[in-house]
Amino acid sequence: MSTKNMFKYLIKVKPLGLMYGSSGAFLSPENLVGRSRAKFPPDAATLSGLILSAKCYNNQNEDTLANKEFKENLYVAGPFWVAETFPKTLYIPMPWTKIIGEEKKDRDEWIIKDDKWCRNEDNREEKQEIKPDYNWLKINDWNRPVKNIVSNESMAKNPWEFVPMLHPHMKDDERHGREENGLFLENAVQIPEDISLIYLSTYSLESGWYKFGGENHVVEINSIKISKDDLIIKLLNQPIKKSFALITPAVCGSNRLSFRTPQTSDFPKIKLMLTDKAIPYRHRTQGRLSRGRYAVPAGSVYVLEEPLDKSWWEWPEEWFPNEGISLKKIGSGLCLPLDIKGLA
Repeated sequence: MSTKNMFKYLIKVKPLGLMYGSSGAFLSPENLVGRSRAKFPPDAATLSGLILSAKCYNNQNEDTLANKEFKENLYVAGPFWVAETFPKTLYIPMPWTKIIGEEKKDRDEWIIKDDKWCRNEDNREEKQEIKPDYNWLKINDWNRPVKNIVSNESMAKNPWEFVPMLHPHMKDDERHGREENGLFLENAVQIPEDISLIYLSTYSLESGWYKFGGENHVVEINSIKISKDDLIIKLLNQPIKKSFALITPAVCGSNRLSFRTPQTSDFPKIKLMLTDKAIPYRHRTQGRLSRGRYAVPAGSVYVLEEPLDKSWWEWPEEWFPNEGISLKKIGSGLCLPLDIKGLA
């Protein structure tokens, strides 16, 4: 794929009130804990479907040459987020090499020593097992050391929080609540007024209010033009050498099986990896639900045996599963080159 199709717009999604983070009841008298099916923010497939619906499926003839060209060149990726001081505060997932906790003793960085992962040798604190409290990073400090990230206050936690919402359980044959067991709790997401979700897209969407996500929540959407001089585009244009980190979940493998990397002979072997457990992944295409799969979570770090020398844009479509649409078109495995201390 040529970089001529590089992302040209930031699609800014501003929720109006609460958004739902699950597709149904998550609590019941038998299950009063946990957030099963909790999923937020909506993935890029959700926005891709909205753009296609607005641009193509509203036309009388869906098979026009213009529509075919549009579908062929539509690429969407995300989610990310910004504060109202946009665009200086674009937040993307924190690489797993950065460990930033609330306390100074809970901050460290993974480096490579003797071809193995180890904690930063400059850290004098006890090498206790620590988990990061922060999972988002300002893009401006993408390749900065942890100490610089902290001094610049460039790290962030999820700016939204999950809250329970009480809903009526409707009768199957009429729009009235049931007389018995007529209420259920559902998982909703509360987002501060100064926070907006951000997606990258090759096409714009006309500004306005739209129904967004499986629950048809109303959001305000604006498209912001970006250029090749914007930092996110400069980073995406850099060829990946031996190390990179995901900024969106990666779905690799065949249409039936999930793997951590593209199953092709021209993708270098993995030397080292930092990641968390796989996450469930599913999307809907043309009204049909895709096969349930697993994805490598955003923030995961890869170290390769040999340089790849290709930016994500240059990765062949064949490296991605294709279930009616190449998963590259909905941003699977979008990644940036990552500097790792000790990597030769």
